[in-house]
Amino acid sequence: MAYEFRLPDIGEGVIEGEIVRWLVKEGDVLRLDQPMVEVMTDKATVEIPSPRAGTVLQRMFAEGKICPVGNVLIRIEEVDGASSDGSAHEAGRGRARKSIVPAGAIPAASIPTTGATAVLATPATRKLAREMGIDITTLPATGPAGRVTSADVHAAASPHNRNTAIPPAPRAVVTGSDDVRIPFRGMRRTIADRLIASKHKAAHFTYVEEVDATALVALREKANARLAADGVKISYLPFIIKAVVDALKRYPQLNATLDETVGEIVQRRSYHIGIASATEGGLVVPVVKNADQLSLVQLARETQRLAKATKEGKATRDDLTGSTFTITSLGTLGGLHATPIINFPEVAILAIHKIEKRAVVIDDKITIRERMNVSISVDHRLVDGHEAASFVAVVKESLETPGLMFLESI
Repeated sequence: MAYEFRLPDIGEGVIEGEIVRWLVKEGDVLRLDQPMVEVMTDKATVEIPSPRAGTVLQRMFAEGKICPVGNVLIRIEEVDGASSDGSAHEAGRGRARKSIVPAGAIPAASIPTTGATAVLATPATRKLAREMGIDITTLPATGPAGRVTSADVHAAASPHNRNTAIPPAPRAVVTGSDDVRIPFRGMRRTIADRLIASKHKAAHFTYVEEVDATALVALREKANARLAADGVKISYLPFIIKAVVDALKRYPQLNATLDETVGEIVQRRSYHIGIASATEGGLVVPVVKNADQLSLVQLARETQRLAKATKEGKATRDDLTGSTFTITSLGTLGGLHATPIINFPEVAILAIHKIEKRAVVIDDKITIRERMNVSISVDHRLVDGHEAASFVAVVKESLETPGLMFLESI
């Protein structure tokens, strides 16, 4: 008899999931606990195993489609012919394995009580619509597969569009025979939604400064020489995290967020530093928790652990959520400067560029120094230009004259 497996309640306000990739096809024979499908929610990508052994009769949702929680996801012909008793919902819930949380994940809202599943939209989009007082069921769906996006919500909230005709959906792109089409779904689409939400919600402006890293380069060499016997090697990132935390303590408005529901600015007193990291699937932000309480060596070990776990897709949800301020580094591809997009709902993000030798004038003499640029993007709704520049000045001073602040932290 056919067994109907329903998308399990993954919890924490998640009401639907996007089918990222099927791991089985119709007609396949399933083992108990065999991975069946990867489903992405606002919280995580989960790999759902089979709760029963049997044969796949029907996959109810195609890749890229949205499946509401509680809807039948797959039908399985059981080996023993047992009837469907609905226990798969709880079985699947217990065994769903979280793997990767998308960059800049925004907490999902609680489950709506009416009409929630009639509209295809992520929980974050639904939450945005509620915050802006917009009935999501009345909006045009311009996203893939008839999905309402955050851009649709903002378009409806625009004074220009109020009480006016709804604009037509964008036309399909005409491509040539040699063009390659890649499905726009999963992490890539979730990242896009987050970035659009950030650009629409936060009033971005960027400030750029140059830092003389000559003393920092020398100090790092000394620190690594001292720690070589312990098998520890420190990159520049722990030093930068230390400098950022010190600056955040002096300028707490950059370690804040805006609670628009009650009209309050929330200045965080915890320092959880997100480190934007590139992966094959897209940009992910692992988080160094309580960075202010860690030494340089501890920061080095934690950033290395997070980088390894993220690259291998083994980072936990706790590893990838909860940041209060984000640092992004382009490494040796650092360029001159960038305009990073804020990891919303944070209010600032600092971009670090490569350290390189440059000719500079000091005391009317041309000399070669180790220099790098830093760029900060801030939400102008909460942070003024002078405050952002002052924050960067503190970071600059710490990196240019590292001294005891770093040496005592090793």
